[in-house]
Amino acid sequence: MLDPKLIRNELEAIATRLRIKKFELDVSAIQELESRRKEVQVKTEALQAERNTHSKSIGQAKAKGDDIEPLLAEVASLGSLLDEQKSELEKIQSALSEIVWAIPNLPDDSVVEGDAEDDNVLLRSWGDPTDFAFTPKDHVDLTEESGHMDFKASAKIAGSRFVTLTGPLAKMHRALVQFMLDVHSNEHGYEEIHVPYIVNRNSLTGTGQLPKFEEDLFKLTDERELYLIPTAEVPVTNFVRDEIIAAERMPLKYVCYSPCFRSEAGSYGKDTRGMIRQHQFEKVELVQMVKPEDSLQTHEDLTQHAEVILQRLGLPYRVVNLCGGDLSFAAARTYDLEVWLPGQNKYREISSCSNFLDFQARRMQARWRNPDTGKPELLHTLNGSALAIGRTLVAILENYQQADGSVAIPQILQSYMGGATTIEF
Repeated sequence: MLDPKLIRNELEAIATRLRIKKFELDVSAIQELESRRKEVQVKTEALQAERNTHSKSIGQAKAKGDDIEPLLAEVASLGSLLDEQKSELEKIQSALSEIVWAIPNLPDDSVVEGDAEDDNVLLRSWGDPTDFAFTPKDHVDLTEESGHMDFKASAKIAGSRFVTLTGPLAKMHRALVQFMLDVHSNEHGYEEIHVPYIVNRNSLTGTGQLPKFEEDLFKLTDERELYLIPTAEVPVTNFVRDEIIAAERMPLKYVCYSPCFRSEAGSYGKDTRGMIRQHQFEKVELVQMVKPEDSLQTHEDLTQHAEVILQRLGLPYRVVNLCGGDLSFAAARTYDLEVWLPGQNKYREISSCSNFLDFQARRMQARWRNPDTGKPELLHTLNGSALAIGRTLVAILENYQQADGSVAIPQILQSYMGGATTIEF
């Protein structure tokens, strides 16, 4: 959530900046509500003062032995008027709050205008697209005969956009999880955390998925308003909701493996082939909560932590700074890591590393105590996938395929797979 003071004082500037995100802020509606709020608040305060004055007069008149009935009637009348004004003020503030909670985070100054991924800015690349002496297959064709990547069985069990992995692919999936957790916890200093896979409405509101993106979530059908997590970002970041973190504990760095559940309502018809876009998938997520002055550098560091995984696996990739039209609701700046997929002959997103500044923290009231002032202040939150497991598996299959249809196992993973060097289909 944006600072309400900023909205009141710099409304036009905010509206201009949000257009980079393709968001049109209803300036006139906010101005009208704000004008009414001020007017009603002045009336409310005036009535309160007048009522207090008359209330004091009752005591004075009573002490003198005067008739207090007229004064009591006046106070009662003022009380009724005051209740009406308070009710009106609450309605106006509620309307303002509804608008404010639906306003996206402001894009960072480095974010350029653009409509979609084709307008993202290339920052750097690592490795060259894999060269083959044969025509490479995509991951579906590679695994179809073996049945180790089974979409039909999953459709029978659950429906479309699910997959069942068996044998060496299930083992590689598990190996990737362990490899990523080991690197981030042992080398990058993240504390491993295990969290619930079901969260309440407050948690999703805190990180910005609600109220706007409810259609993309899987909601449990009971009265408790519980949801399957769309990403570990939600439960892990909410770990500090309504907390004040001591300065000496900062930064908080967590790594979390979890399944993720997304209905993909806004992506109907996209990437229906294979494992690229699933209703259930797994990720290893990095989450940091930091002091405001550290967040820009932390964003660079966190992105590099995700890049290390791709480099160790020998997978060609590039890093792009998302344009305004491709930037998420809550993010101020996002770097996407895009891995090369020979089967599609293109780069595809495998990680998003985002800086939310104090946007999520204000929604969650997540703070740290500044030792210089002794006062609590909003902290900054960041997260990134490091990495999406299914897409990493796909990238290995397609980049390490061999002419005979087998797949070489990246050297870094071989010890996690019992010393195996290839997967035979």
